Amino acid sequence: MKPENVEMLKKLISETLEKMTFSDFTLGTREEAGPDGENIVFNIGTNESDLLIGQYGTNLQSLQHILRAMARRISEEKLRFSVDVNDYRREKLGSLAELARSLARQAIADRRPVILRPMSAYERRIVHLELAENEQVKTESVGEGEERKVVIKPIGSIEESKEL
Repeated sequence: MKPENVEMLKKLISETLEKMTFSDFTLGTREEAGPDGENIVFNIGTNESDLLIGQYGTNLQSLQHILRAMARRISEEKLRFSVDVNDYRREKLGSLAELARSLARQAIADRRPVILRPMSAYERRIVHLELAENEQVKTESVGEGEERKVVIKPIGSIEESKEL
């Protein structure tokens, strides 16, 4: 991403947070390789993280959506960026990947499917990508809307043979 776009986004994020009455925060950047390629992450450091993150990260997801929409109005270029608060998203994705691996081991050991809690599309994608290389399980998303969740099925389970 061009340096002028990074500065424009920093200004946009800072001004938005100030309008939301957040005054005591820092704004850092880091580059990450995500599921969609290279991505720049703007990490907001604050003591008021609970308000910005919300339950299961819903406020953070909404804030990111709004900031991306605002950025599209300002720039002609498609800007690939994410917003994080106190590295919440980075830590959550790491623990989500570990949870997926652990539940895959459980599904294989018990020879029965494991159903995860409802997740956002992004979280479900992380689980699917994490287990894509594991030849002992397959994953699928089931349910509708906010109740959509991932099912981890061991290959060769009784439930799988019923589908055929």
